[in-house]
Amino acid sequence: MTRKAKRLSSIVAILVVIGAAAGLVLTALSDSVAFFNSPSDIVANAPAPTQRIRLGGLVEEGSVVRDGTKHVTFRVTDTLESVPVAYTGLLPDLFREGQGVVTEGTLGPDRVFMADTVLAKHDENYMPKEVVDDLKARGLWEDGKGMVNPDATPIATNAGAGS
Repeated sequence: MTRKAKRLSSIVAILVVIGAAAGLVLTALSDSVAFFNSPSDIVANAPAPTQRIRLGGLVEEGSVVRDGTKHVTFRVTDTLESVPVAYTGLLPDLFREGQGVVTEGTLGPDRVFMADTVLAKHDENYMPKEVVDDLKARGLWEDGKGMVNPDATPIATNAGAGS
């Protein structure tokens, strides 16, 4: 074998190893990826029971029920549809009705979202980008004002666009 052929075979071998490593990493990461869904997405196309997803929207007014332990149920809405959520654990201090929330977990067979993580708005300028985009598309969000009623009366949310 000439030096050129050896060099070429070495380069090809290195590229094959790098490609295999990249493939293994992507395969491993695909199991931990959680796709974002709004309540309307989940109602329209229910994910598989084992599929991990993120559910984002607003905590529906009057829907938070605490049972005296760490178990809490509430509904997440995008103003069109809402999905019941069950969560066991400590909620973030800023979790409250009418505010933005992102939950991670799976959709149970009874169509109740079983959350294992709840992320609430962490400051005045936080609302999940996907939620803001969805609300803007339906005319329910204005930059600088936040949520607005369909009749264009602002709703006090203190949330701005961005992430």
